[in-house]
Amino acid sequence: MIELLRQRRSIRKYTSQKIEAKKLDLLKEAALRSPSSKNINPWEFIFVDDPELIADLKKCKPHGVMPLSTSPLAIVVCADETKNDVWVEDCSIATILLQLSAQSLGLGSCWIQIRKRMHSEEISAEKYIQDLLDIPENFRILSIVTVGYPEQTRTGKPFGELQFEKIRENKF
Repeated sequence: MIELLRQRRSIRKYTSQKIEAKKLDLLKEAALRSPSSKNINPWEFIFVDDPELIADLKKCKPHGVMPLSTSPLAIVVCADETKNDVWVEDCSIATILLQLSAQSLGLGSCWIQIRKRMHSEEISAEKYIQDLLDIPENFRILSIVTVGYPEQTRTGKPFGELQFEKIRENKF
């Protein structure tokens, strides 16, 4: 696991290579194995591989969506907010597990924040995506995870760049 963390980087440009069905199945399994508070599993995952829909997803907000330009897969991570008051935490765990699973499969990924972002002055990015993908109103959207084969290899952050000053022992 530590090797995955050492090598993982956000990938914003992907090749046109399709993701194999076996790898897609493993990503789906990883998402469904994500832990959640009280094992309520409020999350749901929409695997979008239709290029036109991905292009429309890119319009969800004005900034931070470039990975959707080349990604062959966009996973919308959402949850039924009526099932659990910690859906944000549950979806966050699922999002990072999807990213680490992608890394373990030789794929790249990038987290695109949706919650509390705006599509326009009047419409949230979340509402835009709900309308686009027919997501019920009681579902909240945390993120989109783009997944694909990286266009370039990026090395992990060097050990010397880790912010060890952010680690405290026993007290702040």
